Amino acid sequence: MTRTEHTFVAPSGLTLAVHDWGGGGDPVLLSHPTGFHGVAWQPVAERLVARGRRVWSFDFRGHGDSDPTPDGTYSWDGFADDADAVLTHLGLLGDPRLLAVGHSKGATSLMTVAWRRPGTIPRIWAFEPIVFPQYDASLQDPDNPMSVSARRRRAVWPTRDAAIASYASKYPLDVLTDEALHAYVDYGMRDLPDGTVALKCRPEHEAAIYTMGVVNGLWDRLGELTCPVLVVAGETSTAIPPSLATRITERLPHGRLELWSDHGHFGPMEDPDWAVTSILDFAG
Repeated sequence: MTRTEHTFVAPSGLTLAVHDWGGGGDPVLLSHPTGFHGVAWQPVAERLVARGRRVWSFDFRGHGDSDPTPDGTYSWDGFADDADAVLTHLGLLGDPRLLAVGHSKGATSLMTVAWRRPGTIPRIWAFEPIVFPQYDASLQDPDNPMSVSARRRRAVWPTRDAAIASYASKYPLDVLTDEALHAYVDYGMRDLPDGTVALKCRPEHEAAIYTMGVVNGLWDRLGELTCPVLVVAGETSTAIPPSLATRITERLPHGRLELWSDHGHFGPMEDPDWAVTSILDFAG
């Protein structure tokens, strides 16, 4: 399968990258988590195309080949702006056949668009959307654990193979399939003039995203989402544990919960076959 990539200038003024996976049939838009990019969906995208779907993904601001923000700040409303811009650019906003699929921040962004524009997204498959029930000032601290971990992330590697070998050997990326890990690294790093490679999503940008995630405000809006949402969560996840996923689902007027045994926060990258089966069962 040949993936094609193009860019466009969003209303924000930022250039965003869109990945066209081809296919035919009803459209699917895939929305990625923090620190990843649209090509990380490759194992899922290729399986969806093989199952008769027309598929796109995209890179959020500060990820992949999309522009970073000029000032280095990352409001989660801005990620929703990106998702809205891509949906509009592709002519998918308001398409009754659309299935919007999001993982983590990607799911949160799609759900925010659905809240902003009732009736324009007919259904959302949301793997562990980042939605917290109350504001916790400690999480917005730049020294919160997620941000600290992101800033410590190694940004430059001698080769992509070296990065893959390291990621595959230890938590948290050791749970990814070989296919998913290669998709993440192969596209997610850029070549430097000295022959080394560097993460496209800079560690300091990822840290800023985690700092702002706790104030995305979606919790108080969940009751206003009019579209069906399948909330999917890994039973072993510590990011959005089953107890929180249950509370998120209960606040949604048309929410349903699906728990994956023996899976964590990287579920779609751990088990793309299960993800595709779940996505298509939800699409009906």
